[in-house]
Amino acid sequence: MMFIPEPLRLLAFVVGIIAFIALNAAYLVWLERKVAGHIQRRIGPKEVGPFGLLQPLADGLKLMSKQLLVPKGVDPYLFKVAPLLVLVPAVMSFVTIPFSENLVARNIDIGLLVIFAFASVNVMGLLLGGWGSANKYAVISAARCVSQNVAYEIPMLITVITMIMVTHTMNLNEIVMQQDGSLLNWYIFRLSASPLMPVAFLIFFTCSLAETNRAPFDLGEAESELIAGYHTEYSGMGFGVFFMGEYANIIIGCSLATILFLGGWQCPLGLYPGWWWFLAKVYLLIFCVMWIRWTYPRTTLWGLLNLSWKYLIPISLVNLLLTGAMIKLWPLLKTFLMGAS
Repeated sequence: MMFIPEPLRLLAFVVGIIAFIALNAAYLVWLERKVAGHIQRRIGPKEVGPFGLLQPLADGLKLMSKQLLVPKGVDPYLFKVAPLLVLVPAVMSFVTIPFSENLVARNIDIGLLVIFAFASVNVMGLLLGGWGSANKYAVISAARCVSQNVAYEIPMLITVITMIMVTHTMNLNEIVMQQDGSLLNWYIFRLSASPLMPVAFLIFFTCSLAETNRAPFDLGEAESELIAGYHTEYSGMGFGVFFMGEYANIIIGCSLATILFLGGWQCPLGLYPGWWWFLAKVYLLIFCVMWIRWTYPRTTLWGLLNLSWKYLIPISLVNLLLTGAMIKLWPLLKTFLMGAS
């Protein structure tokens, strides 16, 4: 096999990741418009190309042809750097996500920690985009996004700590390898680790929706209240970069849910694992994200925060304590049963 220098291999992966994000940002919008159309009993995009498949290309060309305006009174540095603070950390997070056992840019032992470290920068991009815009609606949106991210990062991280206690690793490849064999080995069904594993998956998935500002938790982009939220003043590819970052973060959230709970690239029957299984699970979760958006109405801000502080955080803490108890007591119970037999 031809030897490829490590810097060139990483560069090829980064270029591939950027192309993957751009392609997904384009055609997930098409898919979302189609899903919305069918849920609302209409057709959706159909004019540009067969089934409207060329509509994303037309939209992309339109965005790239528009001038990036910097309105009077904004902070020009914060205004220009904010979209990059949303997209670049998302691109870097993909570096450690394993699409299959060997299809990963960099297999890092603390890959789970790396993803959450980069993900924490995303909220800074939203904050600076709203604050730097010098627009009252954008500033209100930025404040909402920060309070929302702080509230929902807590139960998400508690759930992740629970998974680290169960798996004894932060290496994403190793977490997937522990779920090989059959469907019952997936952590969402492994009740011997914790009876609340399905609940932990629901908490993680709900927090992913809130972290990516998706409906019914899109209080930062509430069009009926805040025009377009933190990117009200953005035009052209400034808006386009925010858009790509949002869909990239959706893919990252669904990828993490797949890796931690749904077996990653493992086949449900234990046969022929591969990247196609990983993508199939990720896109199924993305379809659920779209389904939820076009099914449930937007919640209120206090309802959004109450859900996290009053319900998700206590439940995730109970799951953490129960998992710790199971880890300590299960070996003793097995030894007792074997001795009794």
